[in-house]
Amino acid sequence: MKNLRISVYKPGQKEPDKIINMPLTSLHIALELLPQGIRSSLESDGIDLTECRELTKVKELRGTLIEIAQPSERMVISVESVADEKRK
Repeated sequence: MKNLRISVYKPGQKEPDKIINMPLTSLHIALELLPQGIRSSLESDGIDLTECRELTKVKELRGTLIEIAQPSERMVISVESVADEKRK
């Protein structure tokens, strides 16, 4: 199983301040549970995560999809397999 992962970093931090994992298989439900602050930040950058539903069709897809760096925070959106997460 794969997760869509959103990692939010405060300025100067190497470790994420917040990590949100959403299973791609239930992304339509998980998006409804996304914290408003994260949703607002993504929307202000023109990112619509509902389009990520198509990611379930790409079997080999893993790794960083997009990285957004702003003075107030850095956000990384990636696809990770559950097996990868257990190894960390």
